[in-house]
Amino acid sequence: MSNLEPRRRETAAALPRPAPRAKSQVREYAEALLVALLLALVIRTFVVQAFKIPSGSMLPTLQIGDHILVNKFVYGPRLEIPLTQFSLGRLPGLRRPRPGDVVVFIWPKDRSKDFIKRVVAVEGETIEIRNRQVFVDGQPRDDPHATWATARNGPSEHYGPFTVPPGDVFVMGDNRDQSYDSRFWGPVPISDIKGQALILYWSWDGPDRWVRWERIGRLVY
Repeated sequence: MSNLEPRRRETAAALPRPAPRAKSQVREYAEALLVALLLALVIRTFVVQAFKIPSGSMLPTLQIGDHILVNKFVYGPRLEIPLTQFSLGRLPGLRRPRPGDVVVFIWPKDRSKDFIKRVVAVEGETIEIRNRQVFVDGQPRDDPHATWATARNGPSEHYGPFTVPPGDVFVMGDNRDQSYDSRFWGPVPISDIKGQALILYWSWDGPDRWVRWERIGRLVY
């Protein structure tokens, strides 16, 4: 009887242990997809977001069919509920919008739509347009990006004076004759600005040339 217990221990030690259960391929793919979706959500919320240019209001700076990346952390990212325009607040940013910045924002007249324009005046500044010349606080403010397509004496050549309220910016399209902007529907709250246009990552014009390779990689300014 004294030799029986050691033999049992030797037999138990010799038996093969069950191998750990490997993850199924479906589970591995699901976990990888979940991580990728979370990473994309974080990048879209806090870093950059892609937008497509649907109209010619920013010609010649941005053309129809341009695809851009927008810097979201420069003004502080809006904490939006996914797939909505509803914001829970805003994180601190590097700076506030300045004249000359090209910004993407929620259109005040229809909050389901995003617009892109150039900041022309900021809070506290008084803007006036006389014969196509922009004046801010009584001083001419030249914009090398602005273009006028029609003959003089059009309705968009005169505006103001108007003082931009606190917390707002006044925006206009570079294509001044073909832009529906703050001259018609008022200033934009800074809280509704999603970010600053950064770079063109894709551009195409289907009917004519398809891919506009020379535009890809251009900085937006």
